[in-house]
Amino acid sequence: MIYFKFPFDEKLYSTDENPNINSVNFYSFDGLKQINFKGNIIEINPKNFEQQLITSDSLPEDNNHFIAETKEEYLKNLDQVIEVIKKNNLPKLVYSRRKIFTDFNTIDLTESFKNLCNTYPNAFRYIFIDGENSWMGAFSEVLGKFNTTTHEFETMSLAGTLPVLEEWSEKEIEEQKPVSTYIQNILENYSDAIEKSETYDHISGNIKHLRTDFKAKINPQDLDKIIKELHPTPAVCGIPKEFCKEKIEEFEKFPRELYAGYSKVETENFVQYFVNLRCARLYKDSVHLFVGGGITAQSNPEKEWRETELKSEAVLKNLVIA
Repeated sequence: MIYFKFPFDEKLYSTDENPNINSVNFYSFDGLKQINFKGNIIEINPKNFEQQLITSDSLPEDNNHFIAETKEEYLKNLDQVIEVIKKNNLPKLVYSRRKIFTDFNTIDLTESFKNLCNTYPNAFRYIFIDGENSWMGAFSEVLGKFNTTTHEFETMSLAGTLPVLEEWSEKEIEEQKPVSTYIQNILENYSDAIEKSETYDHISGNIKHLRTDFKAKINPQDLDKIIKELHPTPAVCGIPKEFCKEKIEEFEKFPRELYAGYSKVETENFVQYFVNLRCARLYKDSVHLFVGGGITAQSNPEKEWRETELKSEAVLKNLVIA
């Protein structure tokens, strides 16, 4: 069972479970896991969704026995990450953590998803329950959007995070630049006609990011190769990619699972890929919130902790708890 909304589209969609069509897929950060939803994409009457009264009681129990990283552990690890960045002269490395929320009896997931949709109208919003896998999220970073008619490919460089009213500092500006360079270098291998926008503010709920848009005409046969080269982008991994992936596995306490992976949604006219950020894995007795940030040599560990706390509110503040 999956329900989702596209950015700037308040229509509610699901799939009709036609076994011959594979229209919605979720890929883990490490590429080792894939969750598929079969069927044609169909529009759902919101009233029918609301009448389902989905609650956390229907979910499996959390038997992982994970203990969330404390603030002290996070700050200590971040000091080590910054040392690695300085020693290896890295432009950035993305470090993430889980925040595990257990202070509830049950969660009204129907109302929680409605809240999430209302809070983030510019995001791809979804909730799915698939056996042992139950996730909910809202994220606005587009890994790729391909027009099957015009063969135009769109993507974005989205990095740097601050509360909406704060001014950008050198740290956020320098964090976003290598993401844009990384994307441009990949696209130049597949297209001679690349359009690049100015960098501007991208508002997402209570926070903002720096964003640069890219458009390019590509050969349809190159689409999968481009996506594989783009993922994981420096915005969720770091530069250089393979070295940063190794360090992420070394420093992070738990596997990322679907966090910082991506979803693929295929319709008649478009193939869209969204980076899976601002998300949570749902259990009967806990909610695992995945949050992270781009770390540079100029990063302040205390400020980075506050940033992850702010990001955790994306899902947490929209939960309807009983």
